[in-house]
Amino acid sequence: MASTGRPPAPASSPVRDLLALTRRPEVISFAGGLPAPDLIDVPGLRASFAAVLAGDAGEGRLQYSTTEGDPDLRHAVIGIEARRGLDRDPDDVLITTGSQQALGLVAHALLTSTGAPVLVEEPSYLAALQVLRLHGAAPVGVECDGGGIDPEALDRAAAASGAEVVYLVPTFQNPTGRTLSAERREAVAEVVRRRGLWLVEDDPYGQLRFRGAPQPPLASLPGMDERTIAISSLSKIVAPGLRIGWLTAPAELRARLVVVKQAADLHTSTVDQAAAAHWLGEADLDAHLARLRAAYAERHDALLAGLPAALPPGASHNDPDGGMFCWARLPDGVDSGALLQRALDRDVAYVPGAAFFAGEPDRAALRLSYSTETPARIAAGLERLADAWAGVGAQ
Repeated sequence: MASTGRPPAPASSPVRDLLALTRRPEVISFAGGLPAPDLIDVPGLRASFAAVLAGDAGEGRLQYSTTEGDPDLRHAVIGIEARRGLDRDPDDVLITTGSQQALGLVAHALLTSTGAPVLVEEPSYLAALQVLRLHGAAPVGVECDGGGIDPEALDRAAAASGAEVVYLVPTFQNPTGRTLSAERREAVAEVVRRRGLWLVEDDPYGQLRFRGAPQPPLASLPGMDERTIAISSLSKIVAPGLRIGWLTAPAELRARLVVVKQAADLHTSTVDQAAAAHWLGEADLDAHLARLRAAYAERHDALLAGLPAALPPGASHNDPDGGMFCWARLPDGVDSGALLQRALDRDVAYVPGAAFFAGEPDRAALRLSYSTETPARIAAGLERLADAWAGVGAQ
């Protein structure tokens, strides 16, 4: 068959595939990176939708709207950005249909040739790898350690690849939960400035810190404002079904991104934007975030308390200060993917780590999410994993 010249279709996400297998209530899932359903403010969101559809104003909420986004929502977003340490104006914000669309818009605007290299953490966010490959990019994995991306490795990779774009999740990274220290952020920013890179800083988890001191966004560091596209979302702190994300970017690039979004979907759902803006205006966001942090801290602690006993001898794991994920590694030579069916047979699930790598995967690695299960179910799930992994790594 003759080549079409188009990038190949991306492979299906194993995380999304696993979600279909874990819908049965008896399955204890450490797989999906989902916010806890019991922590979503369903009554408040129901009231917000009712309020924005009430009276004559409701007709406008069901009409076409501007591409840039609902003005009230953009104003609310700059309040969220201020919490993260970013000084923004509503005109700086482009509302997107989830942060996933923001990634796609940025890829379309910045990647001008098939096969363009894009520097990513190794391992990296799986959906970002999918988006980059869909747009014909070639993700280049950059060496990381327990503290996140290695700035010196980033510098070497930028020089060797000729990449113009780097994509990072610097705070409570998906899949590893790692966070860049202030020192590393400064070093990464220095590489970005010196090499003239575009930085795509994705931060959906930063407000879910339950331990330690917050770190400044890379976009807030000196000289980074004109080099950074900052992306975030309401999916992890309000509700993913709203599909509300956003980006901020330098004015010239933002204007290009608005045109790309016009071509993609005209605008994000008018009624969802209005309801989100209403909810943000009525809710006590600080109290809501405190509730999320307390619940995720409790679930994190339950996972970390039982994980050492559940893992086979020779395994290891990290201990994040926030977010939704823990990264573990089975003994050398053990393939976490090959063992997944043993876990599923015991009604427990995790995500094998191989799919998160741009380059050669670490097949012993796996991602565990603690966000959706109660501490009691986490403890039961770890017992099932211990049974599934019994004998693994034994000499």
